[in-house]
Amino acid sequence: MSHPTGSRVDKHAKGHAGACNLVLDGNQVKARLIAERTESGVPVHVDWVRFTCHLRNAPMPSVDVLFPEEDLEPLSQWDRDQRTVRIQRLRKFLRFVPDADFSPSVQAFELAERVAEALGSDFSVHPEAKKGHDFYRCRWSIERNGAEVGWVGFLASGDGPRQRAQAKTIHVNVYGSACTFAQSGWRDHLANVIDETKGWLTRIDLALDFFDGLSGGMERVKADYEAGLCDVGGRRLKCNMVGDWCGGKARSFYVGTKEVGKQTNVYEKGHQLFGDADTSAWIRAELRWGNKARFLETDMLRRPADYFHGASDWHASLLREAEAISFPVTVPCERKRQIETVQGEAVRNVRWLREVAAPSLAIAFEYLGVDHFMELVCDKKAPGRLQKFSRGEIAAAYGAAFERSKKVSHGADVGHVMA
Repeated sequence: MSHPTGSRVDKHAKGHAGACNLVLDGNQVKARLIAERTESGVPVHVDWVRFTCHLRNAPMPSVDVLFPEEDLEPLSQWDRDQRTVRIQRLRKFLRFVPDADFSPSVQAFELAERVAEALGSDFSVHPEAKKGHDFYRCRWSIERNGAEVGWVGFLASGDGPRQRAQAKTIHVNVYGSACTFAQSGWRDHLANVIDETKGWLTRIDLALDFFDGLSGGMERVKADYEAGLCDVGGRRLKCNMVGDWCGGKARSFYVGTKEVGKQTNVYEKGHQLFGDADTSAWIRAELRWGNKARFLETDMLRRPADYFHGASDWHASLLREAEAISFPVTVPCERKRQIETVQGEAVRNVRWLREVAAPSLAIAFEYLGVDHFMELVCDKKAPGRLQKFSRGEIAAAYGAAFERSKKVSHGADVGHVMA
């Protein structure tokens, strides 16, 4: 898993004390993962979850939150317990929320409370909203031991068409650190919360740990890819190698891309947690599902091993090495979403061409002459974001994209897709 800025693992260890803290944190993570696997009997760990729901389906809070008291008696030293202080701070914050924003604010808070409850008694919601992420104006932080381990975003950061649509939703992001230290059964509880709010998953990471090492190590993963064992449907997926492969440290091997909603990262988890002092052979295979071209069922939370198995024959072979019993469930690309994706990328490209590159192209066309101009623009690769599509798919989408781009006002936001 990756770690958000400000998390304990993300901080640079300084000196002997920092190294000790890093090792301590790493040992805690490993012990928790082993305990979870032993208790649940499920070898695949859910390491990150994001979901969205419509505001109309979000839970409504209690009367005490909807109608906060105007004034509270000053707290005595004896009464200054954490719960009372938290309630007072929440009420104080809500008292100054504009009327138009009040309902989304308290609905998002109630959803954050339910997510925290699903994670366990160690988790709570910070009583004051903070600046939002991912184009949401505000967020409620879900915390463990005073550190943010998730958030719930609400209200939009702008007033464009996409932002107005986003303002009608609430988004939940649960970090890997929350997933690791959540209570037993949290996956089922969180899946129920999503179902109750008619929400939809936008990202879920499924991790298979080889604490004592993977046969053949990281070089075996590279060899598997080169031998075509990671191919899907007879197609070679993109790969990316990160880290010190010559020195054999901090290596990651990525298969697939986030753009199509399925990417696997096999990496040296021990080095990530323990740094250069790592002496373990711990390797993790982490499968990241996204909803850009797929529908992600909430059962992925309830049956993570089955969905890991269904990703490909290669994923199934990794599970067999872990001596896991699972039944494959596939998550196919949806043709409609694929079409929407290529059309969206084509519109972005045409808009960039019209608003950024067109003046330069006009000068080149006017002064270079036809032959030199054609030499400049012919036989070129497609731009990076369009390279994942075939020439036929681009051709089918580009004409309509040109017409659509004319309807969008200059400076309009192109939006984003949650990952």
